[in-house]
Amino acid sequence: MSQNPPNLRPDLARAAVPDARRPGQPTIGMVSLGCPKALVDSERILTRLRAEGYAISPDYQGADAVIVNTCGFLDSAKAESLEAIGEALRENGRVIVTGCLGAEPDYITGAHPRVLAVTGPHQYEAVLDAVHGAVPPSPDPFIDLLPATGVSLTPRHYSYLKISEGCNHKCKFCIIPDMRGLLQSRPAHAVLREAEKLVEAGVKELLVISQDTSAYGVDRKHDAHPWKGGEVRSHITDLSREMGRLGAWVRLHYVYPYPHVRDLVPLMADGLVLPYLDIPFQHADPGVLRRMARPAAAAKTLDEIAAWRSVCPDITLRSTFIVGYPGETEAEFQVLLDWLDAAQLDRVGCFQYENVAGARSNALPDHVAAEVKQERFDRFMEKAQGISAAKLAGKVGKVLPVIVDTVDDDGATCRTMADAPEIDGNLFVDEGFAELSAGDIVDVTVDCIYRR
Repeated sequence: MSQNPPNLRPDLARAAVPDARRPGQPTIGMVSLGCPKALVDSERILTRLRAEGYAISPDYQGADAVIVNTCGFLDSAKAESLEAIGEALRENGRVIVTGCLGAEPDYITGAHPRVLAVTGPHQYEAVLDAVHGAVPPSPDPFIDLLPATGVSLTPRHYSYLKISEGCNHKCKFCIIPDMRGLLQSRPAHAVLREAEKLVEAGVKELLVISQDTSAYGVDRKHDAHPWKGGEVRSHITDLSREMGRLGAWVRLHYVYPYPHVRDLVPLMADGLVLPYLDIPFQHADPGVLRRMARPAAAAKTLDEIAAWRSVCPDITLRSTFIVGYPGETEAEFQVLLDWLDAAQLDRVGCFQYENVAGARSNALPDHVAAEVKQERFDRFMEKAQGISAAKLAGKVGKVLPVIVDTVDDDGATCRTMADAPEIDGNLFVDEGFAELSAGDIVDVTVDCIYRR
């Protein structure tokens, strides 16, 4: 679980909508926690509210009510969500809760009985109904105009694009299918139309997200839809190819390593899609993967990685792993370390296993002691950081295209094709940056590597 950075919280940041509030206009604030998928939900809610005549407040005090979009994936995420709800109640007093933790309304109202309403994940109509009940709309059709791109909680030069909701996997440690349901893919032409509008509005980078991006269209049996005088299938390969023709960077997140992923890699080699795959491997030992109820084919995965790199040598691979899963032995953990040595992934994150209310993994035997989980986490991250440091050192002296995120008096903060916003690293330009602006894509020479 990751929380959106402070500058995406409404008490510290402004949504990309007009600042002026007309007299008597109802105003809503938003706190968005959790993953980028939740952030897209927040944007959709705010877009609907803005279209109904609500203003969006950048702080608690200026809002007639506050929506808290929660995360409920891990116990630590639940605690963070409860803390955010409590803060909104203290600062504003009128709070509507939605998001993943909203699937457990008694849990929320037990801690915060003063909340006005609780709705579950992606229940947009229920959220709107709750807002209408707390703060009735009062639109002025001659003044309250919404830009075609809607409300954005990200900088204008990049945008998350959700292509599906839900997940068909049955991983024992995860309750996302219980909270968000089975896979529901959007029609291909609807996704492409949204992508096209975003690019026309100035978006330079499309961040494609879902619970399982590789499975896009499976539920629709990869049906075809009219697009640009032809047809496009609801399939991740077709979708990626068409998005790549729009002229923006296209970055794929949450890609499971299905065999057809190999069909995406040539698109990366050809420059249509960024050479970047975000793949949740979770572990490498076959026994642990079976207990997780995930595909247990780590050796074949290494073969796939080698095949991807043979087609696109510059591909960046990012992944997340769980250490200390119930029953994980020292030998199984060593398999993971050895696999990491062989895989040489570019970007790696790691979680220590936590029980999650409702997850089947809670009932597994031989839970790992907290001190052992911490020790394995430390060893894993030491190895991952060593691999990353060596890979970064290899970039010194190279000329790389970068996208500019911010510019201030000290320089420009940028990202390479290998770096997703808020997740990976940054590249800093400290000379010749005076003419740069957010969203510019320029070539730079890497002089040195700095690691915190």
